[in-house]
Amino acid sequence: MELFWLAISTIAIGVFGCVAWFWGSNMVLDMIYPPKGPNAGDNIRKANQIRPWLFLGPAILFLTMYLVYPVIDSLWRSLHNSTGSRFVGVDNYTWLLGDGKFRESMRNNMLWLLVVPALSTLFGLIAAQLTDRIRWGNIGKSLIFMPMAISFVGAGVIWKFIYEFRAEGETQIGLLNWIVTRLGGDPQIWLTLIPWNNFFLMIVLVWIQTGFAMVILSAALRGIPEETIEAAILDGASPLQVFMKIKVPQIMGTIAVVWTTITIVVLKVFDIVFVMTNGQWGTQVLANLMYDWMFRGSPDYGRGSAIAIVLMILVTPIMVWNIRNARKEVR
Repeated sequence: MELFWLAISTIAIGVFGCVAWFWGSNMVLDMIYPPKGPNAGDNIRKANQIRPWLFLGPAILFLTMYLVYPVIDSLWRSLHNSTGSRFVGVDNYTWLLGDGKFRESMRNNMLWLLVVPALSTLFGLIAAQLTDRIRWGNIGKSLIFMPMAISFVGAGVIWKFIYEFRAEGETQIGLLNWIVTRLGGDPQIWLTLIPWNNFFLMIVLVWIQTGFAMVILSAALRGIPEETIEAAILDGASPLQVFMKIKVPQIMGTIAVVWTTITIVVLKVFDIVFVMTNGQWGTQVLANLMYDWMFRGSPDYGRGSAIAIVLMILVTPIMVWNIRNARKEVR
């Protein structure tokens, strides 16, 4: 209950704080440069030059505090030993290249990058097309989008129960093992089956991100001019041909944005792996490895920061490319 009221008060303070800043900063600016009197024109011009920075100022401040400074601090820590007391140069990065767990994490992250964005975008595109063509499509969209409202930790807990294992002879509370035993098979410890356990974890993120892809792609599909679709139908194109050769090419830019957005999420995946396997049985990923070095056992801030910098380097080009494509879509 305390957390509930804390959340409510935080939201209220944030909203009213923005309103107060908007109103107060404009009032002060108008007092300094009053829009009346002999210098009204000059004052209005100066005020208009300053006003945008009044609204950008808080955002720039918080971005500097919570994004720019942490990046610089992490880079500095990555060049020091575990306690930050001695400069070691690139030793932590050299260690990464020879560490087996780091190589495992890189392999797994690359596997996640190949599977999750592709399946999420594909299923989202199929769902967007089908739900727009059926009477109860809005209900279907709501059900598909619902996992987006669940935190990654919550989703991990739900799916851990689905994969839950009990010894033979005991009641299987895991849905998957219950189905397997009802079909005459033997229950399995799914999350320890290498390398298939990585795919079992990926299913969770695909389940979450499909709703996101569906909503964005559904809006893009509805934006396609009806004339092109009608012309294709008059030319004798089948529904599949209309979809593959008319609709998909016209929303390819949106598909790319959705794909890269999910790719960024995948590169930073942590919660699902942490909750379900904690990186054991060959499922380690970069974010979880960074957490292990940062906060477990004897913390090594140098190595943990080096992993964080590698993760940032992987994410940044994709993020920049995504922003540029999003701007092109807007234009």
